[in-house]
Amino acid sequence: MPSSFTFPSFAKVNLYLRVIGKRADGFHEICTVFQTISLHDRITFAESDGITLTCRNPRIPVGGRNLIVRAAEILRERYSVRQGAKIRLEKKIPSPGGLGGGSSNAAVALIGLQRLWDLDISDDDLSSIASELGSDVPFFLYGGTAIGTGRGEAVEPLADKTLRPMIVITPKIRVSTAKAYAAIGASNLTKEASNRILRVCRNEAESLDPLHSVLINDFESSVFAAYPEIGEVKRTLLDLGAVSAVLSGSGASVVGMFDKEETRQAAIKALDIRSTWRKFAVAAISRDEYREALRR
Repeated sequence: MPSSFTFPSFAKVNLYLRVIGKRADGFHEICTVFQTISLHDRITFAESDGITLTCRNPRIPVGGRNLIVRAAEILRERYSVRQGAKIRLEKKIPSPGGLGGGSSNAAVALIGLQRLWDLDISDDDLSSIASELGSDVPFFLYGGTAIGTGRGEAVEPLADKTLRPMIVITPKIRVSTAKAYAAIGASNLTKEASNRILRVCRNEAESLDPLHSVLINDFESSVFAAYPEIGEVKRTLLDLGAVSAVLSGSGASVVGMFDKEETRQAAIKALDIRSTWRKFAVAAISRDEYREALRR
């Protein structure tokens, strides 16, 4: 193993997201379709005595609040690791934004540190640690297209969807995920109701065609009501020729799908007048591409 190496940490979008209801443990049961996209951070790992994380973005915490550091601490304690790591994070994924940047960073930290420290960890154990770090973290051990159920931590890979050119727009708005869930006012679930609704949602998720299906995110109505500018982002993408557009996670990012590269390029140019909206031309990252990028 080289003494240092760099991995990409890809963002995700939600192509489908249903909030099924509130569980007895206080969490919400969801059914979602995750998709990794080409927008990514970069994380460099190097040998060191202690654990240090650096990032030039002053808004990113580099102490114990950061999921990268928490991932390192868990691995060191659980596997009696004596080595340390010097970790450098280069941020490009907006945070927060509903694109899973922090969760992706955590998963890539687990993968990178497993390599750096030459740890023998089963996939099941790695997934278990990932779920401790956050609901979306296990998905980023796999990448590609996948269904997420439970809190999002139960991940089942799907055949990769055929996706055309995309634009992701993130306005300068911070959406509270907790408040977004509260605004939905989801009803309490019985086990029978949960299983019945989940079967319907899974069928919808598996048959999803991003270019021809209506893309659904149950957060849209409450988030657009609370933050009208996010709704404006979706309308703008559709007005500029996107064949579909949908909120990612609880926001504030919105992804638009385009049937032609020429249409996307024209849309990007037209969006130049929106100086406060961060804009990213992105492509889907398949599971094979994801595994190759992380050498899994």
